[in-house]
Amino acid sequence: MNLFGRSKTADPRTAIIDIGSNSIRLVVYAGPPRVPSILFNEKVLAGLGRGLAATGAIAPESMALARAALARFAALAREMTVTRIRTVATAAVRDAANGARLIAYAEEVGLSVELLSGEDEALAAGHGVLSAFPDADGIVGDLGGGSLELIRVRDGEAGERVSFPLGVLRVAAARAKGDAAFEKQVVRAIDKAGWSGRGKGLPLYLVGGSWRALARLDMVQTDYPLPMIHHYCMDDAAVGRLKILIDQSPKGRVRAAPGLSAGRIPTLGDAAAVLTLLLRHLGSTATIASAYGLREGLLFQDLDAATRLQDPLAVATRDEGRRAGRFPEHGDLLDRWLAPLFDRDQPAAARLRHAACQLADVGWRANPEFRAVRAVEVALHGNWVGIDAPGRAQLAQALHASLGGEGAPDPLPRLAPKDRLDRATAWGLAMRLGQRLSGGLAGPLQRSRLSADEGTVTLHLAPEDRALYGEAVERRHTGLAAFLGRLPILSA
Repeated sequence: MNLFGRSKTADPRTAIIDIGSNSIRLVVYAGPPRVPSILFNEKVLAGLGRGLAATGAIAPESMALARAALARFAALAREMTVTRIRTVATAAVRDAANGARLIAYAEEVGLSVELLSGEDEALAAGHGVLSAFPDADGIVGDLGGGSLELIRVRDGEAGERVSFPLGVLRVAAARAKGDAAFEKQVVRAIDKAGWSGRGKGLPLYLVGGSWRALARLDMVQTDYPLPMIHHYCMDDAAVGRLKILIDQSPKGRVRAAPGLSAGRIPTLGDAAAVLTLLLRHLGSTATIASAYGLREGLLFQDLDAATRLQDPLAVATRDEGRRAGRFPEHGDLLDRWLAPLFDRDQPAAARLRHAACQLADVGWRANPEFRAVRAVEVALHGNWVGIDAPGRAQLAQALHASLGGEGAPDPLPRLAPKDRLDRATAWGLAMRLGQRLSGGLAGPLQRSRLSADEGTVTLHLAPEDRALYGEAVERRHTGLAAFLGRLPILSA
């Protein structure tokens, strides 16, 4: 029985219910298919995989939590009039003797459950990372409650993959036999699958709540200035220090770390132990945390080839600009208008500049005194993927300068070097000139152009548009030229 029909909302919504070994989660998405926004996200730590190794079955208390969660999530999805709902179950339900009972209950409340194999889980996790890191070249490690999947990703494809029964809810029993015995078990599994040493020189992309919690703990320990787990990097030495900290510190100290989910704290030690051994025996020395995983991978797999190839940063910033700005398509036009000043930008820098132009108008509703602050917040804390911390800092600096901000506000100098922030300031000053000249409209930008040589920045205006060059425009033209060490020239 399917209780869900077509959404009556203007913006179609897709829901995924993920019945995992540790948690059951409902996520509702809407917006551009390539990078949909999360409208709603709720999880229940049901612990379906807890004790599974010992009993072979989902415990009664976990089953009760799962039934209640599924009933609530089904009801919420109906209330939200989702266009499509997809319910998937992974290792615990797959392996439990009474897993079929949970599937039957889900069907009673209108949910059709797909029981994913280890292969399916691995493929979805790999595609989730590729969705967020289109140029990913490394190994994806997806640590769940019941299993660990490894996937080789490169050239936009999820390749070789393997699944191990090494989820965090199974590891405690194995570690109870001693560290040496546990390492032997992990090494045997990796060797048997043919994965020993395959991570040499490659990053390990971390997927799963327990590994994200480890990244959060390291961010607290290092006083990292950006509260974004996605794209946070740790080397193998940092992971080793975390393992020692967790193993030797009183539980209260770890529990007091800001931002840590209380439900994840009991699994941190086991997650760190698995990661330490995995890095050692794969040969990887660097990790990159990914906020995207199985659920996002399932969405990515449904896309056509052309949509998959879209730049996730460009799509997301364009959508934000359309929703929060005054003039649709203004970002693309503004970037084309100022691009001649920055023809030496490398493709990666030009991509960030384009994203900044898409967001050029996001602060206009804020109090004028706080527009620059608002824009910096959007750049730093937006739910962007396909961008690292220095890139976020450049995005923020460009918007800060475009809205009249001076200098580089904290924490931008802690995230990106001065030369990159200076380049972003130049973008922002050019954006500021274009916004003032055009009033945010298309026509003046389409009829004018910028050019530069070694000593000048020239604004070319048609004679009929000469009146647009008012005092405010002249000041911004002069400010841009001075920052670039050149003279402002008006050609009309």
